[in-house]
Amino acid sequence: MTTYQGGRRAAPPGRRSRWFLAGGLVAGSLVAGAAGFPGVAAVAADRNLPAASPALWADDHSGERDRGDAVEDRDHAREERRGGKEDGRPGRPGQGPHAEVAVPCDPAKLISALVRANAEGGAHLRLASKCTYELTHAFQQPDEYDGGIRDAREAADSAENPGDAEAPPRNPQHDRAGLPVIYHPISIRGEGATIVRGVHAEAFRFFTVRDGGELTLSDVVLRNGLSAAEGGSIHVVHGASAVVERTTIVDSTSLSAEGGGGGIFNDGHLVVTGSTFVDNHAAGTKGKGGGLLNGGVLSLETSRFRGNSAVAYGGGFANYRGAAEVHSSTFAGNNAAQGGGVASFSARTRVADTKVLGNTAQTGGGIANSDALIFLRGLEVRDNTATGNGGGISTFQGLVPLDDSVVSGNTARGSGGGIHVQKSNLLLRRSEVDRNHAVGAASTGGGVFASLGQVSLYASRIAGNVAIVKPGGLFVDKARVKVDDETDIIDNEPTNCEGSRVPVANCFR
Repeated sequence: MTTYQGGRRAAPPGRRSRWFLAGGLVAGSLVAGAAGFPGVAAVAADRNLPAASPALWADDHSGERDRGDAVEDRDHAREERRGGKEDGRPGRPGQGPHAEVAVPCDPAKLISALVRANAEGGAHLRLASKCTYELTHAFQQPDEYDGGIRDAREAADSAENPGDAEAPPRNPQHDRAGLPVIYHPISIRGEGATIVRGVHAEAFRFFTVRDGGELTLSDVVLRNGLSAAEGGSIHVVHGASAVVERTTIVDSTSLSAEGGGGGIFNDGHLVVTGSTFVDNHAAGTKGKGGGLLNGGVLSLETSRFRGNSAVAYGGGFANYRGAAEVHSSTFAGNNAAQGGGVASFSARTRVADTKVLGNTAQTGGGIANSDALIFLRGLEVRDNTATGNGGGISTFQGLVPLDDSVVSGNTARGSGGGIHVQKSNLLLRRSEVDRNHAVGAASTGGGVFASLGQVSLYASRIAGNVAIVKPGGLFVDKARVKVDDETDIIDNEPTNCEGSRVPVANCFR
């Protein structure tokens, strides 16, 4: 294999806590406004970037011209290396000064193009339109960024999360890819092409994006990926980044016992837009995230998840110890033990303007939240089923603000046909919980079941829900409850709140 050591980047900085990343994701847009000019300068100084000085705003620039020219030349070169645009707009992963290279309809040519791209420090590749690139064996390649970097990263993870130290050691033979590892900024424009693992091929995913690597993948189908480790089709490691646009990932599987991500596992920084995840599986004994498992920083928009499954949680999507924002997406017909559509465990998750429809699980047919914060706004959570508790939503030891949403037509064979709350804080604002059912012989709380936590209802409606054991509307046990006078709890069967072990104000019968 051709190796070009001069193109290698310096090792990435040490790992930061994912909770630091999570806070940045949620609050990052507020930083510039709150910090002002001194704050921006401080950030620049922290990152070793040139910060503007107040002197630059003065009319007198005498003595600055030579230094300014040098800075301009340096910054121009830096932007070229990063893929920036000449007009000053920043680039994105995979964009840079390289001319686009057409890749013929031949899997060997695709492999060769990626090998050369790594040797030359990056590339733009365009696949042959509608071509199928069938891979029949894993690409044999020493992982030059493993060893010290991975050992240090995993040691830091174990210190941050002591339970990880008990996990079995990684087997490098499990971590195989059919294509060369991505070490540099590389973009691949699919033109409707398909990359597929051969039916009788050994287990391998398609892409591993290594520390410092940047992959942009668009308009391509990834089919039949199979990894004995995380990420059935794509694995973005910590310190790497990827952008996945208008891509379909189908029939891919992760066999990782503790991890998952049947379609994608992200431990770095990932942006997914306009993509589809169909029939992917996290099949390990504790598999998480049938379609996508996030353990890093994720932005997910206008994407669809259908028919995915996970053994443990997050049939469609799981956020585990990560920070994720989900917008304008659909999760339908997915399955898991917990969180058939979406799961947020030990994480920070924000989901907006999204549909969670017809998913199934033992707990949390649509959404499951545990030891986590999940912010829900503009959701439709409909027609999901739990064989246990929480037909629509289940939360355990979490915080769940639910705004401007509808939870309707869900069914639990345990309690909480619409929402099941245990040791959690549920804040319901301008939302409807209606026509949900708790159908087991001892089931109660057809609309909402709350125990050992707090429930606050503002300008909301709990109506038309049914339980076998009263109440059918809102059941509260050993929890605080607040219902404002703009909230309606009506037309539930057999009662609205009668039978609740804690009195509910502004609720009758």
